[in-house]
Amino acid sequence: MAKKAKSTTKPKAAKKEEKRDITVVNIVVSTSLEHDIPLEKMAATLSNTEYNPEQFPGLVIRIKDPKTSALIFSSGKVVCTGARNMGEVEESIKKIIKSLEKINVKIKVKPVINIQNIVASGSIGMDLNLNTLAMKLKNTEYEPEQFPGLVYKLKEAEATFLLFSNGKIVCTGTKSEDDVGEAVEKLIKNLKKVV
Repeated sequence: MAKKAKSTTKPKAAKKEEKRDITVVNIVVSTSLEHDIPLEKMAATLSNTEYNPEQFPGLVIRIKDPKTSALIFSSGKVVCTGARNMGEVEESIKKIIKSLEKINVKIKVKPVINIQNIVASGSIGMDLNLNTLAMKLKNTEYEPEQFPGLVYKLKEAEATFLLFSNGKIVCTGTKSEDDVGEAVEKLIKNLKKVV
């Protein structure tokens, strides 16, 4: 009896399981120190600041660790950007308050931090046909001659995504890490309906 030749065709691979890897890359927050801030004195005393009132009314302070920047206004309002988690946000605000102590400005309040925007990026583990998505999804903008990504406004999640053909994404507009996760889930659900 002749031996059966081994089949060289591979069995069809099961549908590739999406590998999601989304990371928060920037948290933008605002707060108030509830104290007038002498920006000129701050700029003259601290080396990690930039202040050009003719061009912009706020002072920029750069913090090395955690690597963040903040805009400080004379009213005591602060906008901090660059942190990757809330621990880094709080550490940055503490360092700003410490810097102010060097110029004899004592902040007596514990600032209330309001998240304005969270930016997350990563991969959803799916190749995307951006031309198809531009035609089948609502609320998209896609001009490949100008920019290789597709902009998709996901109204129900109050998030905006940049989608790239290799499955890389950027998510913006959310206000918590949970919101990021929910927005990505809704995005994937919507993508699966049209691909």
